[in-house]
Amino acid sequence: MKQEVLMRINHWTNGFEVVHNGKQVLCHTYDNPMLFIGTGQEDIEMYRGNFKIEDYVTERMALRTFTLKEDEGSILIDFAGMIEMRLEISEEEMKLKFKCLDDALNRFWIRLSSDEEEHLYGLGEQMSHFSLRGKDYPIWTSEPGVGRNKNTYITWRSDVENKAGGDYYNSNYPEPTYVSSRHYFVHVHSTAYSKFNFKQKTFHEIEVWEVPEEISIVSADGYLPLLEKLTAEFGRQPELPDWVYNGLIIGAQGGTERSFSILEQALEKGIKVSGLWCQDWVGKKVTSFGKRLRWNWVWDEEMYPDLPKKMKEYKEKGIRFLGYINPYILEGTALYQEGFENGYFAKTFEDQEYLVDFGEFYCGVVDFTNPDAFNWFKDIIKKNLINFGLDGWMADFGEYLPTDLKLYNGKSAMIEHNHWPVLWAKCNYDAVVESGKLGEIVYFMRAGGNGTQKYCPLLWAGDQSVDFSIDDGLASVICGTLSSAMVGNGINHSDIGGYTSLFDNFRTKELFLRWAEMGAFTPVMRTHEGNRPETNFQFYNDEDTMVQLARLTTIYTSLKDYLKEAVKENHEKGTPVQRPLFLHYDEDNNLQKLQTQYLLGRDLLVAPVYLEGAETRDVYLPEDEWIHLWSGKEYAQGVYTIEVPMGQPAVFYRKNSFYKGLFEKIGTL
Repeated sequence: MKQEVLMRINHWTNGFEVVHNGKQVLCHTYDNPMLFIGTGQEDIEMYRGNFKIEDYVTERMALRTFTLKEDEGSILIDFAGMIEMRLEISEEEMKLKFKCLDDALNRFWIRLSSDEEEHLYGLGEQMSHFSLRGKDYPIWTSEPGVGRNKNTYITWRSDVENKAGGDYYNSNYPEPTYVSSRHYFVHVHSTAYSKFNFKQKTFHEIEVWEVPEEISIVSADGYLPLLEKLTAEFGRQPELPDWVYNGLIIGAQGGTERSFSILEQALEKGIKVSGLWCQDWVGKKVTSFGKRLRWNWVWDEEMYPDLPKKMKEYKEKGIRFLGYINPYILEGTALYQEGFENGYFAKTFEDQEYLVDFGEFYCGVVDFTNPDAFNWFKDIIKKNLINFGLDGWMADFGEYLPTDLKLYNGKSAMIEHNHWPVLWAKCNYDAVVESGKLGEIVYFMRAGGNGTQKYCPLLWAGDQSVDFSIDDGLASVICGTLSSAMVGNGINHSDIGGYTSLFDNFRTKELFLRWAEMGAFTPVMRTHEGNRPETNFQFYNDEDTMVQLARLTTIYTSLKDYLKEAVKENHEKGTPVQRPLFLHYDEDNNLQKLQTQYLLGRDLLVAPVYLEGAETRDVYLPEDEWIHLWSGKEYAQGVYTIEVPMGQPAVFYRKNSFYKGLFEKIGTL
């Protein structure tokens, strides 16, 4: 269907509007201007990846008047000699290109037209709200916070003791990109701090702490073609290695003897395993938070004797070994000394050593804007991880770039902060590609920004609390997966059972098993012992749990062909593996705010159990012919209360699916 784009000029009101496919997108009049500019002075305080950001706006000015002329096939609008906006319009895309005419300006606001029925999604990975309407969202990568709800005890205590409670908008992976239910997406071409205000009925206001280079507005005839365009813009995730689908990636730590004994114990109980992930392969440090890692990025021979031999032995059995790395280096280590002597770390403005507090230890920040430093760290990944024999790793952090340091490229850290996770992802990607291992190695990341998509084969949802809390527990993983999917990250997963245990909040058997149920219907299954392994429930300490987990891994591996097809579709078209229901049922208004159900591929509808003690789960089924996976009972469109005994989350498949026979078999397991 051909899109209609009109630009109407009204000289009587000194205004204009842009209408796209019958709906207003831009509107400017003297009384209701769309652009504002000004100046401000920010105050940034960072404490272990948590940021307190305050802004004093010294001036905000509405740009009411303009002059307009056609210039080289586009429309050039001069707003009072302060800002030029070049408007390039085609049938399905508008580019608003800006040029600041006053260097003193460092604050920018723009209003885009809306209507009351419009819903908005994306802005990176948002963990509390899938539908973004009615709130505002700062775009600033950081720790997501512990608890993430100011009304809870855990959040309150985290704030008081560690400045780490967080709020609904805190995210490892924010991105200035949103998708509208009107089938367009908006992307702000800037890495500066920004804020998206979706509280108004007739417009959305975007604030940027610089005059952005460009704002793109791209439309399509539906969600699927729109996501295809969006992912063509940012790049698409590579496909996962084939070995990943062969079972659970077990997270274990404590040295060779302990970690591999846990692996053997799992195998003896029939748990299908694809990998052993030992994040402490580099050694450990014990802090008040729990067991931390020694950030030196070399194999710790004392903790993991005979590791190369063990890795080779188990790889021959089809089980891969995974490790851990992040872009910071522990003060006092050999690698730190090498980086310091070569000038590879970011510095103070006085060109002195700059160290970051990571919680009772200090690290240097590898300056990825320095090509020599970037290549040095890339070679560390090649030599110490890939050539050593690792088949994967957690590429952790990326959010902690302080704003008061000096970078090699001369840019402000305020501008580079949101860009840092992308540089970190590219460093990993380049190391893998240059080693000829793309498609064989998998690394997973929690931090991201504009352009992470093409460099990150697998997201993970970060450090959830080990509980059923809506904002920071199991349910938050579903929301985060759906929101990140809407900006091109269609392959995501989480720590089964969560990670963060603080203030007498401990993982239970019920939580682990409900999380594992969900994990069986995701692209990747992986466990984590958490930050305090001894005080949290672990599957390998309970006979019944291992039996149940073995069954769930059988279900997961049975889905291999189905998952591979969905992952390939994500790579080729940008259609996410776990997807919002409205991608295929666009006319159903009941789906707009649904954030605890998802489609896995085209044909499976999954509604995880996310409430403690639940024996039933309310499920909404859109118009189609659905079959309950476990009972074989047929359902039509509607809301149903489904019994969910342990091991049987509410899962349905489409009756006319090509994979119907496979699903029928899985239903008997």
